Amino acid sequence: MPQGSPRGAYLEVSKSLHEKIRAGKITEDLPSQSALVSEYSVSRSTVERALATLRDAGLIESVKGAGWYVTGTGDRRPLLERITDLLRTDDVKVGDPFPTEKDLCDRFDVSRTAVRSAIAQLEGQGLIGKTAPRGRVVRALPAKPGSPAE
Repeated sequence: MPQGSPRGAYLEVSKSLHEKIRAGKITEDLPSQSALVSEYSVSRSTVERALATLRDAGLIESVKGAGWYVTGTGDRRPLLERITDLLRTDDVKVGDPFPTEKDLCDRFDVSRTAVRSAIAQLEGQGLIGKTAPRGRVVRALPAKPGSPAE
């Protein structure tokens, strides 16, 4: 990042991200705040202020637990819903192995913490269970949308 007034650093970061969005270099999800801190060599509060500026301009939106996205793109449903849909739509059967945390992180581009939280909820609902030594297996399938709840 060019040297300038530290008070304007957030504006430089905001301007750079805005240009990347406009040029199509960022089309859906923005890099994590940690990645932006490293990329621009600024503090986390500077990145937060830059993101708030873009949000206030209507260019990006924050999705709790998922990060920042360019407005109007991507799947904004909670991670739990997206993983539950995976159980409905990927020809999954009871007894099939459940994807690893790493696979889910890669597939949905979310943190391991977010994946672990969703997995805990699925285990609580009885949809998946643990197997030895560290794997998980599908124990039940979720109801199809629109079907009566059991």
